[in-house]
Amino acid sequence: MIRILANDGIHPDGKLLLEEAGYEVNTNKIPQDELMTKLNDYDVIIVRSATKVRKDLIDACPNLKIIARAGVGIDNIDHEHARSVGKLVINTPAASSQSVAELTFAHIFSLSRYLFDANRQMPSKGNTEFKGLKKSYSKGMQLRGKTIGIIGFGRIGQEVARIALGLGMNILPVDPYLESASISLEAPGQESAFTVNIRTVEMDKMLAKADFITVHVPGGNILGTPEIAKMKDGVRLINTSRGGVIDEAALLAGIESGKIAGAGIDVFVGEPTPSDAMLQNPKISLTPHIGASTLQAQSNIGLELADKILAFFGDDK
Repeated sequence: MIRILANDGIHPDGKLLLEEAGYEVNTNKIPQDELMTKLNDYDVIIVRSATKVRKDLIDACPNLKIIARAGVGIDNIDHEHARSVGKLVINTPAASSQSVAELTFAHIFSLSRYLFDANRQMPSKGNTEFKGLKKSYSKGMQLRGKTIGIIGFGRIGQEVARIALGLGMNILPVDPYLESASISLEAPGQESAFTVNIRTVEMDKMLAKADFITVHVPGGNILGTPEIAKMKDGVRLINTSRGGVIDEAALLAGIESGKIAGAGIDVFVGEPTPSDAMLQNPKISLTPHIGASTLQAQSNIGLELADKILAFFGDDK
């Protein structure tokens, strides 16, 4: 029997699909420091971002065949080493694209109308300083006609572009591996759709023109002090990809100087204990790494993982 350890959980839809195929699925979490002695009892481990699968753990588990990431990023897995010793490493790049794109725009709407700060201030000041708060938040902006820069024009970046098109925004995507992408728009109840071809641009062009910049890359330090210096005054930045993709110190300095009007941040350096400087800044819209945390996305992730695991083992049980 194939034994699967879903150490950071799996959606019931995916678990059911695997169990119906005759696989054993254990969702009882094994602490990180105990995995070295217990993981070799399993054929598959499924992780999110909490469990780390490093080289020493991989080498200690010759019976392990698949390392599966319930999500996109695999920075918590030594994936190159795993593949070099014959382990299959899989993730779910398609399952949560719409969920992450929608959270990106939740932050954009929040920043453009100061919702994040209004929600902080209204409970304590709404009944005593109502008119003052109304005046403070009277300089919001409409998104139609504004320019959004998208760094990383893969599945998530293209979903962001699809929403931006519907809002009437100008789109400047940046991606060194892609010259253009065709974005299809469909209206519910309509038989026909239309397609827009969007070409990527150079980073410097985007930095100079974008009112909003959102990052959708798997890692690295993409936006730091040099890049921020090239941006428009009053730019707003969004990070729903990985902590540190936007340099946090440079971001805070940009906010302090007025170069950056605000930021929407879902991911942080040092998770699960982000810095107080990030958490307490009044111009940052905050969420606790929930980009893929919708019911639909989690179901899609579970089903995509189950399909890939079943395809690997075939008729084995």
